[in-house]
Amino acid sequence: MTQSIAPPAAPGPAVRTGRPRRILRAVAVVSCGPYLALKAAWVAGSRIGIPEGSSLLDDRLAMAVVNGVSMLLDSAVIVLALVLTRPWGLRAPAWLLTFPVWVATGLLAPVMAGFPAQLVVRASGGGGASSGGREAFLDEWVFAVVYTGFIAQGLALGGLFVLYARDRWGHLWRGRIGDLPVGAVGPAHRALAVAAAVLALLPLTLHALWVCGVSAGLGEGRAAERGGEFYVLEALFVVFLLAAVTGAVLLSFRRGRALPVSVPLALAWVGSGAVACWGGWLSLASVGGAADLADRPTPLMNLAYAGQMLVGLLVAAIGAYHFAERSAGAARRSA
Repeated sequence: MTQSIAPPAAPGPAVRTGRPRRILRAVAVVSCGPYLALKAAWVAGSRIGIPEGSSLLDDRLAMAVVNGVSMLLDSAVIVLALVLTRPWGLRAPAWLLTFPVWVATGLLAPVMAGFPAQLVVRASGGGGASSGGREAFLDEWVFAVVYTGFIAQGLALGGLFVLYARDRWGHLWRGRIGDLPVGAVGPAHRALAVAAAVLALLPLTLHALWVCGVSAGLGEGRAAERGGEFYVLEALFVVFLLAAVTGAVLLSFRRGRALPVSVPLALAWVGSGAVACWGGWLSLASVGGAADLADRPTPLMNLAYAGQMLVGLLVAAIGAYHFAERSAGAARRSA
């Protein structure tokens, strides 16, 4: 009588719950506290941090709804921190995890880069009219508390996701661009990269012109309030658009063959998230329109926001397609 002995199954990836991950998880959770506390206070009717005459006091119901939604969004950071550090998090569907992390990266990256730069600009006396307008909106200390918390959340969540992704999908971004297997990069990648590069021309040109001081396409109110902080934000849009398109072109056309695959993937991930999420947010914010006609986005501003949102989505599609192809190839080789 013979017995067939099946080889032991290969162990799957495991989340290591070492001290660095526990520290990052704690930072992510604790850094949500001040923001959530402020929002909860405002929903309850408190005016802490809101000066007299602020536009936030014009519509209490709308303010409560918006603050409630933003509380849910920031609470998602706590959920993500748990998913990325607990063993059951490895069973989460890839799309269900990567999409909210991509959105969080896109929303937080410009804040993480822009807030310190804006502090430097303001310290050098270049804040301009934007600083004055912002003080009438919220007390200055609110921005310091909220944005410092956002930076801590971004650093902690980013570190946790890198560690998690390395354990679960690290084999999909190993190697150099020139060594990518056949099928990992195809005509679909190149078509999407070309479309993203073409669509990026308009928003890239507009943001670059606004950085250089050109007021064409800006609303009257926006043009009048320009200061150092405005230029920092516009410069960041230029940087993230270039990062998204560069990552897409490097990956799709195998440029920079000696570069690690992780370089274009990182450029595409951060760049696409920033331009898509902020483009979408600014487009959504412009739907209701401001009470003052001078503060409403112009058609060119709306085109810039919509264009960068489309660029981000196209570049994100390239990254998703790349991972899907490499994952399928790895599954075929192991079968």
